[in-house]
Amino acid sequence: MARPDGRTPAQIRPVQIQRRFTHAPAGSVLYRCGRTMVLVTASVEDRVPPWLSGRGKGWVTAEYMMLPGSTRDRKPRATSTGRVDGRTQEIQRLVGRGLRSVVDLKALGERTVWLDCEVLEADGGTRTACLNAAYIALCDALRTHAFKPPLATWPIAHPIGAISVGIVDGEARADLDYAEDHRAEVDMNVLMTADGGFLEVQGTGETRPFTRTELEALLARAREGIEQVLDAARRALAEPLEARR
Repeated sequence: MARPDGRTPAQIRPVQIQRRFTHAPAGSVLYRCGRTMVLVTASVEDRVPPWLSGRGKGWVTAEYMMLPGSTRDRKPRATSTGRVDGRTQEIQRLVGRGLRSVVDLKALGERTVWLDCEVLEADGGTRTACLNAAYIALCDALRTHAFKPPLATWPIAHPIGAISVGIVDGEARADLDYAEDHRAEVDMNVLMTADGGFLEVQGTGETRPFTRTELEALLARAREGIEQVLDAARRALAEPLEARR
């Protein structure tokens, strides 16, 4: 069965990346994949959490929020509900954990990089879009922040990308939008390095168990999708970055 937007099973939605979307933070990326749109900013603090103080290592962490108007039904802010819901905690931990896995924290020194992820519009794949935008924002922050003393080595060991995949109508598909995601038989989020190493795999049989053959098909589809994601990131990072005002 054809996909709602006519894409092939391995084809991701069109990606648009606008770096330096805002000018105050060290890194700022507006990232669109189809109708999903996220803004991620990267801020550098010359301190680490108290439990890391004196160890000569830095920290990379993330916060995530869906803005009230990002979905058809208004999503209340955490400030009005008085709590951060479990899904939000899960996603911000995923983004922070994924980036830390490819960053040399000793090379970063005793500094913290905050990745603040805001979902402006949600149409499936918000967590993977945030991870992809956060990687680019982190690269920009490390390149442009006035580190004192300067970083001796580049802290990022591997480019990283993420994609959602799933089985819809019996077919393994990459980069599900909401129309596909809400009826997927199997749903999975995959984080990988550019050389094909897996960082995280989150898979769920939504309506039924899935087989090893289906798992392998989904992982292969994820690899194809992440290659497209990383190609878009490479092209964006190769462009000159507008100077901070």
